[in-house]
Amino acid sequence: MKIEITLIEEMLGTKAADPEVFATFIASKAPDDDKRREEIETADAREQSGTTIFHKQNGNVGLWDYQIKGFFKDACGAMNRFDKEMRGGLEKLSAYKTKIDGCIFVFPRFITMTLPPGEPVGLCERPLRAETAQGPRVSVCRSETVPVGTMIQCEIQIMSKELNPYVSAWLDYGKLRGLGQWRNSGKGRFLWTAV
Repeated sequence: MKIEITLIEEMLGTKAADPEVFATFIASKAPDDDKRREEIETADAREQSGTTIFHKQNGNVGLWDYQIKGFFKDACGAMNRFDKEMRGGLEKLSAYKTKIDGCIFVFPRFITMTLPPGEPVGLCERPLRAETAQGPRVSVCRSETVPVGTMIQCEIQIMSKELNPYVSAWLDYGKLRGLGQWRNSGKGRFLWTAV
């Protein structure tokens, strides 16, 4: 199937801006005073490196094929928990992760996103709350965003007829829970059409 996805909510990037994010995190845990001073002096760089961004190729923002397959796994897992009448007549799909990995392929490998004319990549800053052993913690997350109306075209090759109706149902689920980060808040929701 060839499909076109149109975002109905902005979508957030998922790639760490800092390619050395893990090394930076480990280094930041050093209890050394000199290290703390260095962190304060590089606050702007740390803010940028803490931002999640979109994957880019040749100056274009986009998604990798595995991100669409990941969405299918998320959607199928959720739909397996739906009441039967809410699944549109589809049975629960057993071993769905293995079936998606081995029987569904997305093309091209890098899927370019087409932003609405004149609309730039934006930023979303939001609080991140967590319950930890030391009590509640709040931090701020920062992510690149693409706006409502952004379009994505790709091809989905399905190697098992059993999965055809499921793929359509998973794509329909995109209007409720989308792609990218912070999906629980409604970010990244989309509509799709066959092209």
